[in-house]
Amino acid sequence: MIDYRIKSVERFAGRIGELASMLDHTRAVTLEEVKDLNDYELDYLVDEGSNTIGSLLLHIASIEFVHQIISFENRDLHKEELKKWQTALELGSKARTQIRKNGVEYYLYELAQVREQTLRTFEHFTEEWLFEERVWDNGTPYNNYYLWFHVLEDEINHRGQIRAIKRWIAANHK
Repeated sequence: MIDYRIKSVERFAGRIGELASMLDHTRAVTLEEVKDLNDYELDYLVDEGSNTIGSLLLHIASIEFVHQIISFENRDLHKEELKKWQTALELGSKARTQIRKNGVEYYLYELAQVREQTLRTFEHFTEEWLFEERVWDNGTPYNNYYLWFHVLEDEINHRGQIRAIKRWIAANHK
């Protein structure tokens, strides 16, 4: 059952617990949306420029992974990490051809693995870590709280795309 309350998860410090609650809720709604999808639905392309539901799910996992690296390790992805995640990060034509023929279990597993690492690592930070400021190469300041807000907003945005694709399939392939 999905919990519709934002509350502090006790195993985390202060607002990190609230952030974990928001991440949990966002993911629970996404999982409910996709848990019963079949391979056809996961690989369906609305048009030649769209993304599949499967590629969007892997993109959600990849965005979280990248934000782990940036916020937990204060670095960019190395070559091996890029090899695994770059196609899902960038989406587009390469994703349309390479991210296919995976059952829903594959995507659920990838999402779960990345999230498990996020929550395990959150346990080691204080609330102050959320507000630690850094500066992008272009001079724009940011903090860890923003990075994790972006993880949330990205998943919610792509869940909207997933819902639209599901409606398209239902309307056009009865």
